[in-house]
Amino acid sequence: MAISNRYDFVMLFDVENGNPNGDPDAGNSPRVDAETGYGYITDVCLKRKIRNYVELCREGEAGYGILIKPDRSLNAKFTEAYDAEGLKHNKEKNKNPDDVKKARDYMCRNYFDVRTFGAVMSTGDDPCGIVRGPVQINFAKSISPVNIQDVTITRQARTTEERTETGGTEMGRKSMIPYALYRAEGYVSAALANKITNMSEADVELLWEAIINMFEHDHSAARGKMCMRKLFVFKHSSVLGNCPSHVLFDRIVAKPKDGMPPRAFSDYELTVDPHMPEGVELTEKI
Repeated sequence: MAISNRYDFVMLFDVENGNPNGDPDAGNSPRVDAETGYGYITDVCLKRKIRNYVELCREGEAGYGILIKPDRSLNAKFTEAYDAEGLKHNKEKNKNPDDVKKARDYMCRNYFDVRTFGAVMSTGDDPCGIVRGPVQINFAKSISPVNIQDVTITRQARTTEERTETGGTEMGRKSMIPYALYRAEGYVSAALANKITNMSEADVELLWEAIINMFEHDHSAARGKMCMRKLFVFKHSSVLGNCPSHVLFDRIVAKPKDGMPPRAFSDYELTVDPHMPEGVELTEKI
């Protein structure tokens, strides 16, 4: 059964001595707004970590597959949906709409990320339509301007015999941020869940679990120490919601304390207004 309550949520997470989301257009340096100096992290990066956690903890479980991953081509997975539903394969551009809908419903039932984030599945000979997901996440933005540092590193192991002749070590560089606290906001539309994907309350609980643990199984030397510090969830008592999301988001404010540049979560002051509009319940998940 699909969810019957709209949700909005706020994530606060930090990075220490790491690169949370490299920019390929800037030598994989941490992403930064050139005009303001504030750092940002793409929604694609955050959703990737959620997908990875769900795959890790629910691998092989029916209904919790992950569509967007590099194991097979997307078109091969679309063809699999047609085979499973006993639909006719053909290369006609104008597919039977009923067949496309059946294939789309199959993808929603079997893939968690399609049920939550949606997907464009209109490619290949066996299209499964386009799904607008009920869960959307904005870019994360740092609370304070970030200080990107390029650190010089050395490597002792050479890749070729020719390069070993030039000396014992090679010099390299890696970009990192000493510390930054990021904020991201998101939405769960019960209306879209009921209309298309049939996202359930169990799926929503798994989403919260994945957000809380998204960095716990994603550690690497490049990303440094990343921690989910806070997850605030606003639950509406209706499908369409009881209050605009921005009004709720404004009730959570994080700002740096006076003094030295922030280097820890404790260097920020977090204020939460507990007075909610009628029909909205605030839960602090972490």
